[in-house]
Amino acid sequence: MNQSSGSLHVTTIGSGPATAVFLHGLLGQGKNLAGAAKALDGVATSLLIDAPNHGLSPWTGEFDYRAMGDAVAAELEQRGAAGKPVVLIGHSMGGKTAMCLTLDHPELVEKLCVVDIAPVRYSHSKFFTGLISAMRGLDLAALGSRRQADQSLTQQIPDPVIRGFVLQNLHHGPSTPALGDRGPETWHWRANLALLARALPQMEAFPDFAGRHWDGPTLWVSGGKSDYVQPAYHAAMQALFPRVELVTVPGAAHWVHADEPAEFGQLLRNFVTHGE
Repeated sequence: MNQSSGSLHVTTIGSGPATAVFLHGLLGQGKNLAGAAKALDGVATSLLIDAPNHGLSPWTGEFDYRAMGDAVAAELEQRGAAGKPVVLIGHSMGGKTAMCLTLDHPELVEKLCVVDIAPVRYSHSKFFTGLISAMRGLDLAALGSRRQADQSLTQQIPDPVIRGFVLQNLHHGPSTPALGDRGPETWHWRANLALLARALPQMEAFPDFAGRHWDGPTLWVSGGKSDYVQPAYHAAMQALFPRVELVTVPGAAHWVHADEPAEFGQLLRNFVTHGE
């Protein structure tokens, strides 16, 4: 079920006594985590949230992790999280958002799962700069089909899996709540590419929460083929989340949920049900 009752677009999948909230990474959408959400059916009702400037959620004038956490928190408060805290699951950019939300709104979170990201500054912007540049360079006015878009991006984004991920943002249709009145049906990107390109330096960083911590159960999942979670980052994670447990999925790179869906789904299911 798709719903935009609050400020953000939310898709609900499955049913169960717990509430699991999924936050996706840069250039993603809530639906990218649908497979992981389906793995929780029976133990959790899953909410897949489109982040600001992504999918069908509104666009903003600036990028700020804590503001994004506040926006998600407001959505969760509307859905009763103050009385029934959620299991919060965030991948990459969504993981940083989830950490900020948890530290700023601890009463809304029962358990936290952070996937292949740490509360540190990164230097991966070159990769995403290339993706966003390729997307912005696509001549949408001359575009005749999605297949043509795929062919046009092949040289700049040679990996078909990454190209397919990027093209999930491309849509042909009328105006959307996020994009405002665009008139007749047209090809458009649902991600706010201009803002995201400008905000990559802020995205690499993490806000200063010195002296703050959250004592709830925290699962930290890393991809064994990824360089996003390194031993040097463990102290920063431990300082903010003392009850953290690191689990590495050997066969996965950065997109753990896509690379090893069965193993990731079982990890989440065990985490959600542990202690019940």
